[in-house]
Amino acid sequence: MNSTRTRRAFFQRIGTGEELLRAFDLLPDVSFFLKDRQCRFIAVNRRGAEYCQAGNAQEVVGKTDHDFFPKRRADAYREDDLAVMRSDQPIINRIESAPEPDGSPRLVMTSKLPLHDEKGGVIGVFGISRQVDRRLTASSQTAKRFARVVAHIHDHFSERITTGELARMAALSESHFERTFRAAFGTSPKRYLIGVRVESSCRMLKETDRTVAEIALECGFHDHAHFCRIFKQQMGLTPSAYRHSSLEGPGRR
Repeated sequence: MNSTRTRRAFFQRIGTGEELLRAFDLLPDVSFFLKDRQCRFIAVNRRGAEYCQAGNAQEVVGKTDHDFFPKRRADAYREDDLAVMRSDQPIINRIESAPEPDGSPRLVMTSKLPLHDEKGGVIGVFGISRQVDRRLTASSQTAKRFARVVAHIHDHFSERITTGELARMAALSESHFERTFRAAFGTSPKRYLIGVRVESSCRMLKETDRTVAEIALECGFHDHAHFCRIFKQQMGLTPSAYRHSSLEGPGRR
């Protein structure tokens, strides 16, 4: 019997596929997601729900990344999803940061693939993210090289960090380091650092009563004006407006 036909006939008998989705809950270090053409979550596993800081998978279904993540991060996720669906080409093992349930960013390796219907049309995107900074033996050489760099950025973002310092940490020349970093993360080391600072300031604006000026200094910005300018570029609104909007409902930026 034709193997392709056999497989197709078997999958047609599965029904909703809920049984297969439950298998991803058995992989505690893997976040799985499935989205439709509108970038709405159709399914996530337990780890995926934790990344969204949701109590369970059902709280995530029907919503988008903008319901759970800061605007800058959610915009990036959405653009990746749309690019995969438009091009019908996957993103394989790209290194990026993702929030842990406690809010701290960690290095992950993400793959996204287009999902097709029976006629071959793209109807969505699905993918997985695997944490790699604590499991270096299972990660790529690039992940090993940059895990220490990214951990340093997240641990010391409030301090002065130069590209040269990070390049020495990765044992690369500054030019080679910057090229490799851009290829792995899709942005420059400087912009990545700014993104980490802005995301940290978002948490402080939501979770503390510190003044905007205090948060600016704690997150490594030169002064209040510099912080407000960068924050608005990244988030689309001022720090004060962001704090006000975060009080009206979780995840609504």
